[in-house]
Amino acid sequence: PVSGSKGPALNGQLVILSAGEEALQKEVQPMLESFFLGEAGCGARMKLVVNMVMGINMVALCEGLSVGQKAGLNGKDILEVIKEGAIASPMYGLKGPKMLEGDFAPNFPLKHQQKDVRLAVDMGDKVGQSMPLAAACNESFKAARAAGKGDDDFSAVYATVSKP
Repeated sequence: PVSGSKGPALNGQLVILSAGEEALQKEVQPMLESFFLGEAGCGARMKLVVNMVMGINMVALCEGLSVGQKAGLNGKDILEVIKEGAIASPMYGLKGPKMLEGDFAPNFPLKHQQKDVRLAVDMGDKVGQSMPLAAACNESFKAARAAGKGDDDFSAVYATVSKP
């Protein structure tokens, strides 16, 4: 699997997650730089973990923007303060301004984000790991899908999180 969306793909900056036979990975490493994660299946599990964390962070940003704006703060100011602090994130900087403009042109469809979060919650069940944040995040994405946002960018969860 790879980690990254349309922009990183166009710029040759996808993160490649490999797993399986280590000898084969070493053979292709000079041509295909990747993270080797161990036995077959580890790459897919890593992608679920990364996408779960990304989804949780997106829902957190949506809730922060929504409550802040409802409390009288300017959305752009919220993003600027986040950008300058310890929780700065390239994703927040890229998606935040577009969210405020209502631009949800798809780079990573919301329906795929929700599927990955759901599969991560299922993985947690299988290994006995409690996943309350991921489960709540999954419900936010499910609500956005039910509202017709499945083919929009995953940041379109903002449209449902920010409703009164």
